[in-house]
Amino acid sequence: MTADAAAMPRKGRRRIAWTVGVFLALAVAAAILGAIWDWNWFRGPVAAIASGRMHRQVTITGDLKVHPWSWQPSATVDGVHIANPAWASGSPVGKAELADIGRIAVQIRLAALFAGHLDLRLLEFDQPKMALYRDGDGRATWDFSDGSKPDEPLRMPPVRKFIIDGGQLVYRDDQRKLSFTGTVEAKEALGQVNRGFQMVGQGALNAQPFSLNVTGGPLLNIDRNKPYPFDADIRAGQTYVTAQGAVPKPFDLAQFYMNVTSRGPDLSDLYGLTGVPLPNTPPYNLRARLSRDAHLWKVDNIAGKVGSSDLSGNLSVRTGDKLPFLTADLHSRALNFPDLGALFGGARKTGPVASPKQKAVAQQMQQQARIFPDATLNFSKIRGLDADISFKADAITGAPIPLRSGSTRVKMNAGLLRAEPLELDLPQGRISGFVQLNGRQTDAITDLDLRLSNARLENLLPVKFQGAQPFAGTVVARATLHGTGDSVHDAMADANGEVMIVAPGGQINQTLAELAGVDLVKGLGLLFAKNQATTPIRCGVLHFTGRGGVLSADRLIVDTDPVLIDGGGVINLDKETLEFTVRGHPKKFQLVRLVAPITVSGPMLSPKVSVRKGQAIAQGVGAAALSLLTPAAVLLPFVDAGLAKNADCAGLMAAGKAEGAPVKSAPPSAAKTGKPGR
Repeated sequence: MTADAAAMPRKGRRRIAWTVGVFLALAVAAAILGAIWDWNWFRGPVAAIASGRMHRQVTITGDLKVHPWSWQPSATVDGVHIANPAWASGSPVGKAELADIGRIAVQIRLAALFAGHLDLRLLEFDQPKMALYRDGDGRATWDFSDGSKPDEPLRMPPVRKFIIDGGQLVYRDDQRKLSFTGTVEAKEALGQVNRGFQMVGQGALNAQPFSLNVTGGPLLNIDRNKPYPFDADIRAGQTYVTAQGAVPKPFDLAQFYMNVTSRGPDLSDLYGLTGVPLPNTPPYNLRARLSRDAHLWKVDNIAGKVGSSDLSGNLSVRTGDKLPFLTADLHSRALNFPDLGALFGGARKTGPVASPKQKAVAQQMQQQARIFPDATLNFSKIRGLDADISFKADAITGAPIPLRSGSTRVKMNAGLLRAEPLELDLPQGRISGFVQLNGRQTDAITDLDLRLSNARLENLLPVKFQGAQPFAGTVVARATLHGTGDSVHDAMADANGEVMIVAPGGQINQTLAELAGVDLVKGLGLLFAKNQATTPIRCGVLHFTGRGGVLSADRLIVDTDPVLIDGGGVINLDKETLEFTVRGHPKKFQLVRLVAPITVSGPMLSPKVSVRKGQAIAQGVGAAALSLLTPAAVLLPFVDAGLAKNADCAGLMAAGKAEGAPVKSAPPSAAKTGKPGR
């Protein structure tokens, strides 16, 4: 081997030795520099970077300490202040800053970082004070995006030790009408046995007591590839929510699932916890499976009770757009109709399960003999959500009319709510049409167009006369009304439109028909004999015109074989009273007939029927004067020649059909023979 050949390996070894020596010298120098370096020099650049990422001013007033030379490098920073965005400089929560944090400590795992993952060994917030605010337009002070991707879910890497010590939170949401003041703590519940992670919160939500308790498995054992289990217990006033679930990717809250149970006095109270404007209801107890996949929230397998009615189905809410969009398919096997009263601010009666407030409202309405509740409907909630909801009830009980079942589809679009088709089945017949609430403007507007088809008088008028049904036969109707107001009462008190009721044929108790003509001889005789015979109704038409909440009957005709009944009157939807006068015109000669109109007047819930006595007295005075001439003349004022003619039933039916009532052609048997059509 030559000297040059032997020298080559020695030169290579010297180069390697020099390289290692240089790196060791740099490492020692860096270690010495790190030990003596004042990391506070980086406070300005770090705050500037954070300000740019968070789109608001961030300042650091305390010390910045870094320990980089470790397989688990760490850093602490004291006195971190995060300002509100410019639009919230005068935030109503009383704070100029979004956050004031005493200390933030972070520690990472280098081994995971070299593998392409970020794992936090420690994330600690000491004495954080947060003041969060969302205005009426939906702008939130905690939204750190540039506006292009609002409402992004919180995505965090796995944290093996997460601590919030002495946290204070003030929250106000003008869009949801919410406020919260309280404390938040989070730590690993250590002792002889590691009981896992625990986060607790205490305070007041809208002046009602609030508590939050979330527990999970030990964070030391967390694995990014295994779901992280947790339990939650939330109490807000009288609302209780419990949950058991898991996060598939620990600390990535864009995805999770849980089995949830919730109970409380009113489903609308969940708005503060969920942000979804649910309707007012009686006390409820429900269970379901809740899951989230980024902007899609699902509530599947809903089951339980709302009031005394069962409820099942599925719903979902998609967020991320200007307004959340809710879709739902809900079902009830047995719906107790009074449970729906809370939807509109009250009910004349309540179901077996009702809150004390709902019972008090119902009692007040009963005492005042009112039908339409005057509680203001919250249209701000309707404006905050778009929706497409289907609902079906297999059976309905407790309704003011004998409803058998029903279904509807409700769509909400930027404050416009429309229930169409709306179908309510009767034992015979159906009510169908739509109801629309327009809450887009300051003054809410209600429109409805409902049709009654193929119904029966005996089902809709469940009254008894001498122990039997006095009416029978087919009836159809249509109501088109338009009103302005933020409550059902205000909308009805302003209602304009038309109501048409048509009875193409049927039967009426003969005693009632004769008494309508006030045939004292025959009518009273039938009454005392408790006669149950019937006479045909050739046709009947009742037409109302609505102006400013007053329905005026400009057409009232009931044509029977012995008597043609007509008259008029009004229904005042504001005062909820009615005033009707009807007269009977006999079609046959009556020797003794009292010309005294029958009046129906008083509250809509309890009207009284009476005979107008004034005209009867006038007849008596006239008879007394005539009796001075001849004793036989005393009967003349009570004698009726029977000149009334049959009503033009075909014309009346055609008029009703032209105005939208679902009238079929007049039954020939009723029009020609006087027998009720079938």
